[in-house]
Amino acid sequence: MSTETPLTTTSYAILGLLAVRPWSTYELTRQMDRSLGRIWPRAQSKLYEEPKKLVRHGLARASAEGVGRRPRTVYSITADGRRALAEWLRRPGAGPVLESEQLLQVFFADSGTTSDTLATLDAARAWAVERNADNLTTARAYAEGRAPFPERAAQTMVVGRFLTEYYRLVAAWADWATDVVARWPEQPRDAEADPVEMAGTLRRADWSSQGPDGLSR
Repeated sequence: MSTETPLTTTSYAILGLLAVRPWSTYELTRQMDRSLGRIWPRAQSKLYEEPKKLVRHGLARASAEGVGRRPRTVYSITADGRRALAEWLRRPGAGPVLESEQLLQVFFADSGTTSDTLATLDAARAWAVERNADNLTTARAYAEGRAPFPERAAQTMVVGRFLTEYYRLVAAWADWATDVVARWPEQPRDAEADPVEMAGTLRRADWSSQGPDGLSR
C-alpha cells in the first residue's frame, strides 16, 4: 500500500460508499451530500480527489465506462480496500466537533441587543425543524421499504436516531433559551442569570453521575 498521501476520515467515508456499490465520481459526490452530508460535510472539490487517492493506495480501482458520447470513470473497492475499511472500523473514532455560528452569536450577545438574540434563537429552531424534515423523509422511506439501500436499514436507523435526538435537542434548547432571553432587558449586558435556571443547568450538567435515569431528568 502506498504511503505517499495519508488516508483521512473522508478517504474512509468514500471507501465505505464503495463497499456498498461502485460509483462514478459525480455519483459519489451526490451520495456524500445526500447520505453523509449531515454527519461529515465536505466540499465537492475535495471529494473529487479522494477516489484517485484510493486508487493510488490500491484500495480502489478505476474503470472507464461510456454513457452516450460522454465517458466516465467508475470506482469500485478492492480486496485491500475492504481490509483497510475493516481495520479503520476496529479503531474507535474521534467524537463530534460542534460548530455553530448561532451559538457563537448567543455567547457574545452582550455586544448586541436582546432582539438580535431572540432572532438568532428563532433561526436556530427553524434550522432544526428544516433539517429534521429530511431526516423524517428518510426514516419514512426506510419504514415503508422505499429506501435506495434497504439492506442497510439497521445501520441507517442507528445514525438516524442520533440525528433525530440532535435536532430535537437544538429545537428544545432554542425554546428554553427563548423563554429565558425574552425576560432579559433590551441590552443583554444588563441581564442577570436566573438562579432557578442556573440550578437547573447545573443539575442537567451533572447527568453522568446520576445513574441510568440521569439523561431523562
